[in-house]
Amino acid sequence: MKDHIPTTLISDNMAGAMMQQGKIDAVIVGADRIAANGDVANKIGTYTVAVLAKAHDIPFYVAAPFSTVDLETPDGSRIPIEQRSSREVTHLAGKQIAPDGVAVENPAFDVTPNAYVTAIITERGVARAPYAESLRELSAVGVTT
Repeated sequence: MKDHIPTTLISDNMAGAMMQQGKIDAVIVGADRIAANGDVANKIGTYTVAVLAKAHDIPFYVAAPFSTVDLETPDGSRIPIEQRSSREVTHLAGKQIAPDGVAVENPAFDVTPNAYVTAIITERGVARAPYAESLRELSAVGVTT
């Protein structure tokens, strides 16, 4: 809004319906870690949005500092995913809202496979598939020997 870009706030569960209605032209997300092959770890729910974008032929971009690229991690299966406290799901405002003893999965992040990523945008340039090559090329940008 500050840069006069039309902006509409929606809840995360509305993304698919908005895409189906043609109200979303592109998706841009951040990243907490990017593997050498272009798989992207980001906040939970990012993978779901990427799948929806692919199903609706909407470009899915990752914008992140190059410092999030980890060329030593070959792919997303090697990125550890933090599990958060079950209490974040079983309680609301200090009040228990789920049955005692219920099993809880509460990952903080998910991994989006590179096949869903249109491009990775960094301060060093834009990487496109095949990411193993383009990310390695960007790793040399701005580096003097």
